[in-house]
Amino acid sequence: MAAEPGAGTSARPAERSDQSRAESLRVLVVDDHDLFRTGLKGLLEEYGLLVVGTASSGAEAVRSYRDNPPDVVVMDLNMPGMTGVEATRQITGIAPLARIIVLTVSDQDADVLDAILAGACGYLLKDAPVDELLRGIRAAAVGESLISSHVAGKVLQRVRAASTMPGGAELIRSELSEREVEVLKLIANGNDNAQIGAELHISPKTVKNHISNILMKLQIENRIQAAVYAVRSGIV
Repeated sequence: MAAEPGAGTSARPAERSDQSRAESLRVLVVDDHDLFRTGLKGLLEEYGLLVVGTASSGAEAVRSYRDNPPDVVVMDLNMPGMTGVEATRQITGIAPLARIIVLTVSDQDADVLDAILAGACGYLLKDAPVDELLRGIRAAAVGESLISSHVAGKVLQRVRAASTMPGGAELIRSELSEREVEVLKLIANGNDNAQIGAELHISPKTVKNHISNILMKLQIENRIQAAVYAVRSGIV
């Protein structure tokens, strides 16, 4: 079992802002290790999040989501029986807009890519700092994504090594405006919203609007999948 999240950060609950104390995001925690699951639940609650349920298996996670849908699911991957990837796939089948963050010890290329293609909108390792985990949960809750830079690089390297989609770049250009193509390229190169705004000299709100339009036009669920799509298309 990996160390409790946040081992590498000095952040303490007492240092939280008033805004973070008032957080009421509803979270479902899924992990087959009792100690880690209980510790993560307590940690998130200390930082003002509302843990509405815990699950020790993928099947239990699907049932829990169906009975009491949270704002965000924090999902382990390697569990006996139904894996986190399959649970993610089933939950997004029930609710296509479900927000699921993978929190795991595995940074293996296949695991990362499988989780993202199953519908995960974030992928973090269990040794991630608390601040990074909290950012990931909050980003997921508002329709954004967070994936650690180390993991993101591995994903895109794997995708670039795979076969591309014939005609993908032409399809993208036919569906998106010139500005949206620029935004998509920056997403695929690992830029966050602030970096995209600075690069294109537009406001964060305008960036979010462009990303929403990109996802809608390409019928993609989140920005990580958009990055994979862009790389496969050969547009970047």
